[in-house]
Amino acid sequence: METELCALAPADWRVRSVDDVCLCVTSGGTPSRRDSAYYAAGNWPWVKTQELQDGWLDDTEEHITDEAVASSSAKVLPEKTVLVAMYGATVGQLGLLRRPMTCNQACSALIVDPAKADFRYLFFQLLHSRSQLKGLATGAAQQNLSGVLIKSLRFPFPPLPEQRAIAHILGTLDDRIELNRRMNETLEAMARALFKSWFVDFDPVRAKAEGRDPGLPCDFAALFPDRFQGSELGGVPEGWEVGRAGDLVLLGGEKLNPSQFPDEVFDHFSIPAYDEGRTPKAERGEDIKSAKSMVLAESVLLSRLNPRFPRVWLPSLAGRRRAICSTEFLVCVPGQPVTREYLYSLFTSQEFAAEFATFVTGTSGSHQRVKQESLLAMRVLQPPAPAVGAYTTMVAPLLAQIQESIDQSRTLAALRDALLPKLVSGEIRVATDEVKVE
Repeated sequence: METELCALAPADWRVRSVDDVCLCVTSGGTPSRRDSAYYAAGNWPWVKTQELQDGWLDDTEEHITDEAVASSSAKVLPEKTVLVAMYGATVGQLGLLRRPMTCNQACSALIVDPAKADFRYLFFQLLHSRSQLKGLATGAAQQNLSGVLIKSLRFPFPPLPEQRAIAHILGTLDDRIELNRRMNETLEAMARALFKSWFVDFDPVRAKAEGRDPGLPCDFAALFPDRFQGSELGGVPEGWEVGRAGDLVLLGGEKLNPSQFPDEVFDHFSIPAYDEGRTPKAERGEDIKSAKSMVLAESVLLSRLNPRFPRVWLPSLAGRRRAICSTEFLVCVPGQPVTREYLYSLFTSQEFAAEFATFVTGTSGSHQRVKQESLLAMRVLQPPAPAVGAYTTMVAPLLAQIQESIDQSRTLAALRDALLPKLVSGEIRVATDEVKVE
Protein backbone atom coordinates (compact mmCIF):
# COMPACT_ATOMS: atom_id res chain seq x y z
CA MET A 1 0.00 0.00 0.00
CA GLU A 2 1.33 3.42 -0.97
CA THR A 3 0.55 6.76 0.67
CA GLU A 4 0.07 9.71 -1.64
CA LEU A 5 0.97 13.16 -0.28
CA CYS A 6 0.47 15.21 -3.41
CA ALA A 7 -2.15 17.11 -5.32
CA LEU A 8 -2.53 17.12 -9.11
CA ALA A 9 0.80 17.66 -10.84
CA PRO A 10 1.72 18.79 -14.37
CA ALA A 11 1.27 16.15 -17.04
CA ASP A 12 5.01 15.68 -17.60
CA TRP A 13 5.67 14.99 -13.90
CA ARG A 14 5.66 11.45 -12.53
CA VAL A 15 4.25 10.46 -9.16
CA ARG A 16 6.74 8.12 -7.54
CA SER A 17 7.22 6.56 -4.13
CA VAL A 18 10.15 7.25 -1.83
CA ASP A 19 11.16 3.60 -2.18
CA ASP A 20 11.20 3.94 -5.96
CA VAL A 21 13.58 6.94 -6.03
CA CYS A 22 15.94 5.65 -3.33
CA LEU A 23 18.79 3.18 -3.50
CA CYS A 24 18.04 2.30 0.11
CA VAL A 25 15.65 3.32 2.89
CA THR A 26 17.02 2.18 6.24
CA SER A 27 17.47 3.25 9.85
CA GLY A 28 20.30 3.32 12.33
CA GLY A 29 21.05 1.93 15.74
CA THR A 30 22.38 2.69 19.20
CA PRO A 31 25.60 0.97 20.29
CA SER A 32 25.46 -0.37 23.84
CA ARG A 33 25.86 2.37 26.43
CA ARG A 34 27.41 -0.22 28.73
CA ASP A 35 30.60 -0.06 26.69
CA SER A 36 31.81 3.54 27.00
CA ALA A 37 34.65 2.78 24.57
CA TYR A 38 32.11 2.80 21.75
CA TYR A 39 31.63 6.53 22.31
CA ALA A 40 35.18 7.51 23.29
CA ALA A 41 37.13 9.29 20.55
CA GLY A 42 34.76 7.92 17.92
CA ASN A 43 35.39 8.84 14.30
CA TRP A 44 31.78 8.60 13.01
CA PRO A 45 29.29 11.38 13.83
CA TRP A 46 26.17 9.78 15.35
CA VAL A 47 22.91 11.64 14.72
CA LYS A 48 20.04 11.76 17.22
CA THR A 49 16.62 13.03 16.17
CA GLN A 50 16.84 16.18 18.30
CA GLU A 51 19.74 17.22 16.07
CA LEU A 52 17.53 17.24 12.98
CA GLN A 53 16.78 20.92 12.35
CA ASP A 54 15.56 20.86 8.73
CA GLY A 55 18.96 21.62 7.27
CA TRP A 56 22.49 20.40 6.73
CA LEU A 57 24.28 18.36 9.40
CA ASP A 58 28.00 19.04 9.57
CA ASP A 59 28.72 17.36 12.90
CA THR A 60 27.00 15.85 15.92
CA GLU A 61 27.21 15.94 19.70
CA GLU A 62 28.40 12.33 19.94
CA HIS A 63 30.68 10.18 17.80
CA ILE A 64 31.03 6.40 17.68
CA THR A 65 33.85 4.08 16.74
CA ASP A 66 34.17 1.51 13.97
CA GLU A 67 33.74 -1.18 16.63
CA ALA A 68 30.48 0.44 17.73
CA VAL A 69 29.17 0.35 14.16
CA ALA A 70 30.16 -3.29 13.77
CA SER A 71 28.51 -4.32 17.04
CA SER A 72 25.15 -2.62 16.45
CA SER A 73 22.58 -1.91 13.76
CA ALA A 74 24.18 1.50 13.19
CA LYS A 75 25.60 1.87 9.71
CA VAL A 76 27.70 4.42 7.90
CA LEU A 77 25.48 6.54 5.64
CA PRO A 78 26.86 8.46 2.66
CA GLU A 79 26.82 12.21 2.25
CA LYS A 80 23.56 13.62 0.83
CA THR A 81 21.48 11.12 2.81
CA VAL A 82 18.09 12.55 3.84
CA LEU A 83 17.15 11.81 7.46
CA VAL A 84 13.58 11.79 8.79
CA ALA A 85 12.74 11.62 12.52
CA MET A 86 10.28 8.78 13.10
CA TYR A 87 9.43 8.97 16.81
CA GLY A 88 8.06 11.23 19.49
CA ALA A 89 8.18 15.00 19.74
CA THR A 90 10.58 15.37 16.79
CA VAL A 91 8.56 13.24 14.35
CA GLY A 92 8.84 14.63 10.83
CA GLN A 93 11.99 16.69 11.48
CA LEU A 94 14.51 16.48 8.64
CA GLY A 95 18.24 16.63 8.08
CA LEU A 96 20.77 16.37 5.25
CA LEU A 97 24.19 14.78 5.74
CA ARG A 98 27.04 16.98 4.59
CA ARG A 99 29.46 14.06 5.07
CA PRO A 100 29.27 10.35 5.94
CA MET A 101 27.67 9.79 9.35
CA THR A 102 25.72 7.26 11.38
CA CYS A 103 22.37 7.70 13.14
CA ASN A 104 20.21 6.08 15.80
CA GLN A 105 17.17 3.88 15.19
CA ALA A 106 14.75 6.81 15.52
CA CYS A 107 15.96 8.18 12.18
CA SER A 108 14.88 6.91 8.80
CA ALA A 109 17.74 7.29 6.32
CA LEU A 110 16.83 7.89 2.66
CA ILE A 111 19.74 7.30 0.28
CA VAL A 112 18.50 8.80 -2.98
CA ASP A 113 19.31 7.32 -6.40
CA PRO A 114 20.87 10.29 -8.28
CA ALA A 115 19.70 8.82 -11.59
CA LYS A 116 16.07 9.14 -10.47
CA ALA A 117 15.83 12.09 -8.11
CA ASP A 118 17.67 15.04 -6.65
CA PHE A 119 18.19 14.45 -2.93
CA ARG A 120 17.37 18.06 -2.03
CA TYR A 121 14.22 17.99 -4.12
CA LEU A 122 13.01 14.99 -2.10
CA PHE A 123 14.00 16.84 1.08
CA PHE A 124 11.84 19.83 0.07
CA GLN A 125 8.91 17.58 -0.84
CA LEU A 126 9.09 16.03 2.64
CA LEU A 127 9.39 19.47 4.22
CA HIS A 128 6.35 20.71 2.33
CA SER A 129 4.35 17.66 3.43
CA ARG A 130 5.41 17.65 7.08
CA SER A 131 1.97 18.42 8.55
CA GLN A 132 0.45 15.56 6.55
CA LEU A 133 3.37 13.34 7.51
CA LYS A 134 2.78 14.05 11.20
CA GLY A 135 -0.87 13.21 10.70
CA LEU A 136 0.13 9.72 9.59
CA ALA A 137 2.07 9.05 12.80
CA THR A 138 0.39 6.55 15.08
CA GLY A 139 0.64 5.51 18.72
CA ALA A 140 -1.07 6.37 21.99
CA ALA A 141 1.86 7.28 24.23
CA GLN A 142 4.14 8.48 21.45
CA GLN A 143 3.50 9.33 17.81
CA ASN A 144 5.57 7.13 15.49
CA LEU A 145 6.22 6.72 11.78
CA SER A 146 7.32 3.38 10.38
CA GLY A 147 9.97 2.72 7.79
CA VAL A 148 7.36 0.92 5.68
CA LEU A 149 5.15 4.01 5.69
CA ILE A 150 8.03 6.31 4.75
CA LYS A 151 8.92 4.04 1.83
CA SER A 152 5.31 4.19 0.62
CA LEU A 153 5.09 8.00 0.50
CA ARG A 154 4.40 9.24 -3.04
CA PHE A 155 5.33 12.66 -4.43
CA PRO A 156 5.28 14.32 -7.86
CA PHE A 157 8.70 14.39 -9.51
CA PRO A 158 9.43 16.57 -12.55
CA PRO A 159 12.20 15.62 -14.99
CA LEU A 160 15.54 15.45 -13.20
CA PRO A 161 16.93 18.76 -14.58
CA GLU A 162 13.85 20.57 -13.26
CA GLN A 163 14.19 18.84 -9.88
CA ARG A 164 17.74 20.18 -9.68
CA ALA A 165 16.61 23.66 -10.66
CA ILE A 166 13.89 23.69 -7.97
CA ALA A 167 16.30 22.32 -5.37
CA HIS A 168 18.87 24.95 -6.37
CA ILE A 169 16.45 27.84 -5.90
CA LEU A 170 15.15 26.67 -2.53
CA GLY A 171 18.54 25.40 -1.44
CA THR A 172 20.23 28.70 -2.22
CA LEU A 173 17.80 30.47 0.10
CA ASP A 174 18.40 27.89 2.84
CA ASP A 175 22.16 28.06 2.34
CA ARG A 176 22.13 31.83 2.75
CA ILE A 177 20.11 31.49 5.95
CA GLU A 178 22.64 28.93 7.22
CA LEU A 179 25.54 31.20 6.26
CA ASN A 180 23.95 34.01 8.25
CA ARG A 181 23.55 31.70 11.23
CA ARG A 182 27.22 30.72 11.17
CA MET A 183 28.34 34.32 10.79
CA ASN A 184 26.18 35.24 13.77
CA GLU A 185 27.79 32.51 15.85
CA THR A 186 31.21 33.98 15.07
CA LEU A 187 30.11 37.52 15.95
CA GLU A 188 28.51 36.26 19.18
CA ALA A 189 31.73 34.48 20.10
CA MET A 190 33.70 37.70 19.57
CA ALA A 191 31.36 39.65 21.87
CA ARG A 192 31.51 36.92 24.54
CA ALA A 193 35.30 36.78 24.38
CA LEU A 194 35.61 40.53 24.90
CA PHE A 195 33.13 40.49 27.81
CA LYS A 196 35.04 37.65 29.50
CA SER A 197 38.35 39.40 29.00
CA TRP A 198 37.21 42.73 30.45
CA PHE A 199 34.61 41.80 33.07
CA VAL A 200 35.41 38.24 34.16
CA ASP A 201 39.14 37.69 33.74
CA PHE A 202 39.98 41.43 34.07
CA ASP A 203 42.79 41.07 31.53
CA PRO A 204 43.44 44.84 31.13
CA VAL A 205 43.73 45.29 34.92
CA ARG A 206 45.96 42.24 35.24
CA ALA A 207 48.22 43.48 32.45
CA LYS A 208 48.58 46.94 34.01
CA ALA A 209 49.20 45.43 37.46
CA GLU A 210 52.05 43.39 35.98
CA GLY A 211 53.46 46.37 34.08
CA ARG A 212 52.42 45.01 30.68
CA ASP A 213 50.70 46.83 27.83
CA PRO A 214 46.96 45.93 28.00
CA GLY A 215 46.79 46.08 24.21
CA LEU A 216 44.00 48.69 24.15
CA PRO A 217 43.76 52.21 22.76
CA CYS A 218 45.02 54.69 25.35
CA ASP A 219 41.57 56.11 26.11
CA PHE A 220 40.19 52.60 26.72
CA ALA A 221 43.22 51.46 28.74
CA ALA A 222 42.82 54.47 31.05
CA LEU A 223 39.37 53.17 32.09
CA PHE A 224 40.92 50.21 33.93
CA PRO A 225 42.81 50.48 37.26
CA ASP A 226 46.17 48.84 37.83
CA ARG A 227 45.32 46.91 41.01
CA PHE A 228 42.64 44.69 42.55
CA GLN A 229 40.57 44.83 45.73
CA GLY A 230 38.75 42.14 47.68
CA SER A 231 34.97 41.67 47.42
CA GLU A 232 32.18 39.12 47.90
CA LEU A 233 33.00 37.89 44.40
CA GLY A 234 36.72 37.64 45.07
CA GLY A 235 39.31 39.98 43.60
CA VAL A 236 37.79 42.74 41.44
CA PRO A 237 39.29 45.88 39.90
CA GLU A 238 39.93 48.62 42.43
CA GLY A 239 37.01 51.04 42.62
CA TRP A 240 34.53 48.66 41.00
CA GLU A 241 31.51 47.73 43.07
CA VAL A 242 29.56 44.56 43.73
CA GLY A 243 25.78 44.83 44.01
CA ARG A 244 22.60 43.02 43.15
CA ALA A 245 21.27 42.32 39.68
CA GLY A 246 18.19 44.28 40.69
CA ASP A 247 20.37 47.40 40.70
CA LEU A 248 21.08 46.89 36.99
CA VAL A 249 17.89 45.26 35.73
CA LEU A 250 14.36 46.62 35.52
CA LEU A 251 11.71 43.97 34.93
CA GLY A 252 8.91 44.89 32.54
CA GLY A 253 6.55 42.98 30.34
CA GLU A 254 2.93 43.81 31.05
CA LYS A 255 0.77 40.69 30.74
CA LEU A 256 -1.48 40.46 27.70
CA ASN A 257 -4.05 37.94 26.49
CA PRO A 258 -3.70 37.99 22.68
CA SER A 259 -7.03 36.23 22.19
CA GLN A 260 -8.69 39.51 23.17
CA PHE A 261 -7.24 40.97 19.96
CA PRO A 262 -8.19 38.21 17.47
CA ASP A 263 -7.39 40.19 14.31
CA GLU A 264 -4.10 41.67 15.45
CA VAL A 265 -0.83 40.05 14.35
CA PHE A 266 1.90 39.75 16.98
CA ASP A 267 5.57 38.86 16.76
CA HIS A 268 5.69 35.90 19.16
CA PHE A 269 9.04 35.18 20.84
CA SER A 270 8.54 31.63 22.11
CA ILE A 271 10.66 28.98 23.83
CA PRO A 272 10.20 26.49 20.91
CA ALA A 273 11.26 29.14 18.40
CA TYR A 274 14.40 29.89 20.40
CA ASP A 275 15.28 26.21 20.79
CA GLU A 276 14.84 25.60 17.06
CA GLY A 277 16.85 28.68 16.07
CA ARG A 278 13.86 30.36 14.45
CA THR A 279 12.94 34.02 14.36
CA PRO A 280 9.76 35.01 16.22
CA LYS A 281 6.63 33.75 14.56
CA ALA A 282 3.99 36.19 13.33
CA GLU A 283 0.70 34.93 14.78
CA ARG A 284 -2.83 36.24 14.93
CA GLY A 285 -4.21 36.85 18.39
CA GLU A 286 -6.97 34.30 17.86
CA ASP A 287 -4.37 31.55 17.44
CA ILE A 288 -2.57 32.25 20.73
CA LYS A 289 -4.35 30.54 23.60
CA SER A 290 -2.44 31.66 26.71
CA ALA A 291 -1.35 34.89 28.36
CA LYS A 292 1.91 36.45 27.18
CA SER A 293 4.25 39.24 28.23
CA MET A 294 4.72 42.39 26.19
CA VAL A 295 8.24 42.78 24.78
CA LEU A 296 9.63 46.25 25.45
CA ALA A 297 12.02 48.28 23.34
CA GLU A 298 15.65 47.92 24.48
CA SER A 299 14.80 44.82 26.50
CA VAL A 300 16.68 41.52 26.77
CA LEU A 301 14.64 38.33 27.17
CA LEU A 302 15.99 35.87 29.74
CA SER A 303 14.26 32.52 30.10
CA ARG A 304 13.73 31.26 33.62
CA LEU A 305 12.67 27.81 32.37
CA ASN A 306 15.08 24.90 32.93
CA PRO A 307 18.10 27.21 33.27
CA ARG A 308 20.61 24.41 32.73
CA PHE A 309 19.99 25.27 29.07
CA PRO A 310 20.27 29.07 29.01
CA ARG A 311 18.05 30.99 26.63
CA VAL A 312 18.80 34.68 26.09
CA TRP A 313 17.16 36.61 23.27
CA LEU A 314 18.00 40.10 22.02
CA PRO A 315 14.68 40.98 20.37
CA SER A 316 14.37 43.27 17.39
CA LEU A 317 11.04 45.06 17.24
CA ALA A 318 11.78 47.28 14.23
CA GLY A 319 8.35 48.90 14.52
CA ARG A 320 6.61 46.17 12.59
CA ARG A 321 3.95 45.22 15.11
CA ARG A 322 3.44 44.56 18.78
CA ALA A 323 5.68 41.85 20.14
CA ILE A 324 4.94 39.34 22.87
CA CYS A 325 6.86 36.55 24.52
CA SER A 326 6.25 33.47 26.60
CA THR A 327 5.74 34.23 30.27
CA GLU A 328 8.71 31.93 30.87
CA PHE A 329 10.87 34.82 29.61
CA LEU A 330 11.76 37.66 31.96
CA VAL A 331 11.60 40.97 30.07
CA CYS A 332 14.74 42.71 31.34
CA VAL A 333 15.40 46.39 30.67
CA PRO A 334 18.89 47.74 31.54
CA GLY A 335 19.17 50.30 34.32
CA GLN A 336 22.07 52.66 34.93
CA PRO A 337 24.96 52.33 34.41
CA VAL A 338 24.65 49.30 32.12
CA THR A 339 23.46 49.11 28.54
CA ARG A 340 21.40 46.59 26.61
CA GLU A 341 24.57 45.23 25.03
CA TYR A 342 26.25 44.77 28.41
CA LEU A 343 23.16 43.10 29.88
CA TYR A 344 22.90 40.69 26.97
CA SER A 345 26.57 39.79 27.28
CA LEU A 346 26.22 39.31 31.04
CA PHE A 347 23.27 36.95 30.61
CA THR A 348 25.04 34.93 27.91
CA SER A 349 28.25 34.50 29.90
CA GLN A 350 29.02 31.04 31.28
CA GLU A 351 29.60 32.47 34.74
CA PHE A 352 26.17 34.09 34.95
CA ALA A 353 24.44 30.99 33.55
CA ALA A 354 26.11 28.74 36.12
CA GLU A 355 25.11 31.02 39.03
CA PHE A 356 21.58 31.54 37.68
CA ALA A 357 21.02 27.78 37.50
CA THR A 358 21.70 27.43 41.24
CA PHE A 359 18.45 29.27 42.01
CA VAL A 360 16.27 26.69 40.30
CA THR A 361 13.04 25.45 41.85
CA GLY A 362 11.16 22.32 40.81
CA THR A 363 12.21 18.71 40.55
CA SER A 364 11.87 17.69 36.89
CA GLY A 365 13.62 19.33 33.96
CA SER A 366 10.55 20.65 32.18
CA HIS A 367 9.25 22.22 35.41
CA GLN A 368 12.49 23.72 36.71
CA ARG A 369 12.34 27.50 36.91
CA VAL A 370 14.06 30.45 38.52
CA LYS A 371 11.90 33.00 40.29
CA GLN A 372 12.33 36.60 39.20
CA GLU A 373 13.11 37.53 42.81
CA SER A 374 16.13 35.22 42.66
CA LEU A 375 17.44 37.00 39.57
CA LEU A 376 17.10 40.42 41.18
CA ALA A 377 18.90 39.21 44.34
CA MET A 378 21.91 37.78 42.50
CA ARG A 379 25.28 39.30 43.38
CA VAL A 380 26.89 40.79 40.28
CA LEU A 381 29.77 43.08 39.42
CA GLN A 382 28.82 46.70 38.72
CA PRO A 383 31.52 48.19 36.49
CA PRO A 384 31.71 51.98 36.22
CA ALA A 385 29.76 53.61 33.41
CA PRO A 386 32.85 54.58 31.32
CA ALA A 387 34.01 50.93 31.11
CA VAL A 388 30.50 49.81 30.19
CA GLY A 389 30.32 52.56 27.57
CA ALA A 390 33.62 51.51 26.01
CA TYR A 391 32.46 47.90 25.87
CA THR A 392 29.18 48.97 24.26
CA THR A 393 31.08 50.99 21.66
CA MET A 394 33.02 47.87 20.72
CA VAL A 395 30.15 45.38 20.80
CA ALA A 396 27.12 47.33 19.56
CA PRO A 397 28.21 47.09 15.88
CA LEU A 398 28.61 43.32 16.21
CA LEU A 399 25.16 42.87 17.72
CA ALA A 400 23.65 45.24 15.16
CA GLN A 401 25.20 43.16 12.39
CA ILE A 402 23.74 40.03 13.97
CA GLN A 403 20.30 41.62 14.07
CA GLU A 404 20.55 42.77 10.45
CA SER A 405 21.49 39.21 9.51
CA ILE A 406 18.53 37.82 11.49
CA ASP A 407 16.15 40.21 9.74
CA GLN A 408 17.58 39.20 6.36
CA SER A 409 17.16 35.52 7.21
CA ARG A 410 13.58 36.17 8.23
CA THR A 411 12.88 37.72 4.83
CA LEU A 412 14.61 34.85 3.03
CA ALA A 413 12.67 32.28 5.06
CA ALA A 414 9.37 33.99 4.18
CA LEU A 415 10.34 33.92 0.50
CA ARG A 416 11.30 30.24 0.71
CA ASP A 417 8.06 29.36 2.48
CA ALA A 418 6.06 31.19 -0.19
CA LEU A 419 7.92 29.53 -3.08
CA LEU A 420 8.09 26.01 -1.64
CA PRO A 421 4.48 24.85 -2.23
CA LYS A 422 4.33 26.49 -5.65
CA LEU A 423 7.57 24.97 -6.89
CA VAL A 424 7.09 21.40 -5.63
CA SER A 425 3.52 21.28 -6.96
CA GLY A 426 4.36 22.62 -10.42
CA GLU A 427 2.24 25.75 -9.98
CA ILE A 428 5.41 27.66 -10.83
CA ARG A 429 7.58 26.02 -13.46
CA VAL A 430 11.33 26.57 -13.56
CA ALA A 431 13.34 26.68 -16.74
CA THR A 432 16.34 24.45 -16.16
CA ASP A 433 18.78 27.08 -17.40
CA GLU A 434 17.40 29.73 -14.99
CA VAL A 435 18.49 28.44 -11.64
CA LYS A 436 20.40 31.36 -10.10
CA VAL A 437 19.01 33.26 -7.13
CA GLU A 438 20.48 36.71 -6.53
